[in-house]
Amino acid sequence: MFFLKELLKRRRYSRKSGQIKKDQRLEEQAANLRPLHDDIFQNIEEAKRLFPASPDLTIYRFAAGQEEIPVALLYLDGLTDKSLLNNNILHPLMYGNSEMKSGISIPTISSIRKVMDWSEVEEAILFGECVQFTEGLQEAWVYDTKSWPQRAIEDPQLESSLKGAHQGFLETGVQNIAILRRYLPDRELRITQYTVGRRGKSKVWVLYLEDVAPEEVRQQLDARIRKIDVDSVINSGELAEFIEDNAFSPFPQFILTERPDSAVSQLLQGRFVVIVDHSPSVIVAPTTFITFFQSVDDYSSRWLIASFIRLLRFLAFMMALLLPATYIAFISFNYEVVPLQLFLSIAESRERVPFPPLLEALLMEVMLEMMREAGIRLPAPVGQTIGIVGGIIVGQAAVQAGIVSNIMVIVVASTAIASFILPSYDMGTAVRLLRFPMMLMASLFGIIGIVSGFMTLIAHLVSLESLGTPYGSPLAPFRWSDMKDTFVRLPLWSMIKRPTSAKASQEIRMEPKSPNGDQT
Repeated sequence: MFFLKELLKRRRYSRKSGQIKKDQRLEEQAANLRPLHDDIFQNIEEAKRLFPASPDLTIYRFAAGQEEIPVALLYLDGLTDKSLLNNNILHPLMYGNSEMKSGISIPTISSIRKVMDWSEVEEAILFGECVQFTEGLQEAWVYDTKSWPQRAIEDPQLESSLKGAHQGFLETGVQNIAILRRYLPDRELRITQYTVGRRGKSKVWVLYLEDVAPEEVRQQLDARIRKIDVDSVINSGELAEFIEDNAFSPFPQFILTERPDSAVSQLLQGRFVVIVDHSPSVIVAPTTFITFFQSVDDYSSRWLIASFIRLLRFLAFMMALLLPATYIAFISFNYEVVPLQLFLSIAESRERVPFPPLLEALLMEVMLEMMREAGIRLPAPVGQTIGIVGGIIVGQAAVQAGIVSNIMVIVVASTAIASFILPSYDMGTAVRLLRFPMMLMASLFGIIGIVSGFMTLIAHLVSLESLGTPYGSPLAPFRWSDMKDTFVRLPLWSMIKRPTSAKASQEIRMEPKSPNGDQT
């Protein structure tokens, strides 16, 4: 009985404390409210105090209507559409005939709202909207006149495609949503908007198909985004780092794509697309390890060709990760497994090299990474020149000088080519990073070190998750139904179900179809 009374007492106390906290939040919000003035001159002076040292703040004062009521329009030059402002706001206010209660004409613009607090006025001006103050009114009218410099739709730079669409996302989130809606005109497409950041107040949108996407994943993603407390989120990469499961893993846990067709394909599978304003790439979540080896061209080509290319990517992954380490292990420890003729050829090429295999490999790999970064940062014509100079002239000079061997140049070049085959840039950078500890393990323990390091990576992949979804799926846990689109890509008519790793609410995505199109 005592415990029951104590439990009821604690419950009443928790309810009371919860109500107290709620009342405190309401009081704080009420205390932070700063109402507008009914005097237009006081409003203008307050606006100048809010935006000191802002020469782009434009204040346009005039007399509106036949009664010549003092009116002021405030906006930031460069973020406002001047044509829309002149034709749809200024002209109706100064010469229009339709009268409001205040005796001022109604501007002919699609989005108009009323605000009564300075925080809302400040936010509206910062986002490129036009604010109207009217003499005698303790309120302001906000017009949607947002317009800022933006580029045209272009082909994605990091994800080029032979048969896919040649258009990528832009830096404007609203336009990215419009692009996705054009690909997927479905009423089940849901969009949730967030505002992240204390200073920057970046807008974030989460898109998903309500009848397909799992509710538990949506709630988890919603909770992680709402917990972000930072000055500002500039791009999708920063947001992905805030919401990922394991920040210390070298493997990417979300897909960052610039391709609308790829994002729509993931939406149809039951995944979520996160759009960050000001970023030309979107986040796809949750993802698996196999997803990073899939490309849009796989589904535009015949399944036999696509399967061959898919297997080639997995082979390239293994080469980019293990080829330098295998070379070091064979030369330093396990030289007995190398054929005699090949071993003599390697020994002849290394005759003048004064460095051990590990130092030789590290020297070449670091030089390769430096040339790769130099080619990315420099303009395109100069970047190609750097690649030619670094790959041919410097490499040949290093061999002739006896610093590195011919075999090492071949190994490093093959490793670089293999890393470029991976369709995901983030996965390619992860492989480039993991190559170095694998080389160190090979130099210390030989083949045993490579096997130990590779098993450690597999254990890490199996334990990793992406929004609660197993990263190693459909291999760990093993799901036979999802193997149709892993190492090989079977015909599309055989993929009747959505991937189990996506946890889709609707498991079936198409009706069974005959492999021969002319049969019913």
